[in-house]
Amino acid sequence: MSFVFFDTETTGLKHGYDQIVHFAAIRTDFNLNEIDRFEVRSRLLPHVLPHPAALRTNGLPIGRLLDASLPSHYDMVRAIRQRLLSWSPSIFLGYNSIRFDEEMLRHALFQTLYPAYLTSNHNNSRADVWGLVMAAAAVSPACLNVPTGPEGRPIFRLEQLALANGVAHEQAHDALSDVIATLELCRLVHQRSPELWQRFVRFSKKATVAEFVEAEDGFMLTEFFANQAYHAPVVCIGRDPDQANGRFCLSLSSDLDRIAAMTDDELRVELAQKPCPVRRLRINAAPTLTALYDAPEVMLDGVDVDAVEARARRVKGDPALCTRIVSAYTSTREPRIPSQHAEERLYDGFPGPQDEARLIEFHDVDWTDRLAIIQSLDDERLRIFGLRLLYFEARSVLPEALRLELERSLSGRLVDAEAGGLTLEQALRAVDETPSDDASDAGGLLADYRSYLVGRIARVTDFRARQFAI
Repeated sequence: MSFVFFDTETTGLKHGYDQIVHFAAIRTDFNLNEIDRFEVRSRLLPHVLPHPAALRTNGLPIGRLLDASLPSHYDMVRAIRQRLLSWSPSIFLGYNSIRFDEEMLRHALFQTLYPAYLTSNHNNSRADVWGLVMAAAAVSPACLNVPTGPEGRPIFRLEQLALANGVAHEQAHDALSDVIATLELCRLVHQRSPELWQRFVRFSKKATVAEFVEAEDGFMLTEFFANQAYHAPVVCIGRDPDQANGRFCLSLSSDLDRIAAMTDDELRVELAQKPCPVRRLRINAAPTLTALYDAPEVMLDGVDVDAVEARARRVKGDPALCTRIVSAYTSTREPRIPSQHAEERLYDGFPGPQDEARLIEFHDVDWTDRLAIIQSLDDERLRIFGLRLLYFEARSVLPEALRLELERSLSGRLVDAEAGGLTLEQALRAVDETPSDDASDAGGLLADYRSYLVGRIARVTDFRARQFAI
């Protein structure tokens, strides 16, 4: 099994609305020796506006994102997919990747009409190095040097962590530089704390996590809040009925007699309290788990392992109680209202088998033949993204009426705050509210972006005035 370390640089933080503009990855063998590397960029999509904070963080001038010599977003995603598939099966790793980079990649694949879950399928698995270094700081403090802020709280930003550990990180927030720094931190953990590294790798596999949490008579669950690790002995009490990869765990520090004696109404009130005795984990998100017999004293903090296991067996031996707790916990959930925006509906179900077959054909035929395939799709989300893709890549194949309809829709997203993405006016206001000085904007990046936005506002305003006057 190989590892793939990857990172993305994007136009902002909003999944589904912002886009990847720079992707980099390094493939290693099981001992973290580099085998191959890959890097690709993309020019800006016409309906996407970078947030000025993202431009300044990444050091990307707007002119570079508009460079016509760069690949289109579709060509970039296609290249990413081809390379990652050629490296599969692997364990995919990044820094804060499960919450951010994975999401950005899934949305990019879905919006270019590819299957979204590449890093979870094809016998791949995934984990997050951010969780690894947090765990290392908590249970193996000699493993890494963790810098602290003015208030004495640990800092886990990649660039500062790399600096504190002598890891070269020449250009923070450059995708390839971030990948190299992440890999080097993993090499340090691999060398200095092999047991921690092995647990990290082990629980990158969804099936392994599922088997572990359901079979163990209690285990330690480590969660991270505000850069602090919190360890708790828990036992799995059931699956999340609304999410196949969700598992509910009960804290074994709870008063079991008191919980068992509660009425259903009392139980719902109890589970609404903070901290809640029920913890939810996702078996496909590489949770930080430790078997009780493997847990170091710093994690156990005086916990009697034999007593905890006995309490866990008591809970697991009372399936009716487990069912009651899960039912009480889930009964207070608000019903989810589907979004009207396709960008927010990635998790509203999988495309059907007929659509999957059509999408395979879509990528294999000429652009002139793709419109009919898009119009035959059953999934509304895919039809929306497919028509946009045709407009971006080959608008000449679209009938004039459909092309104008798409232009009105896409230009509307630049001015309508209810459309979900950053609007031109919001972007301009964010530029004007961002402090600009020689240190933070040495290249005049914000001034150039402001000029671009002012010109774009004029063009979009003129276009919409003409179109809607017809």
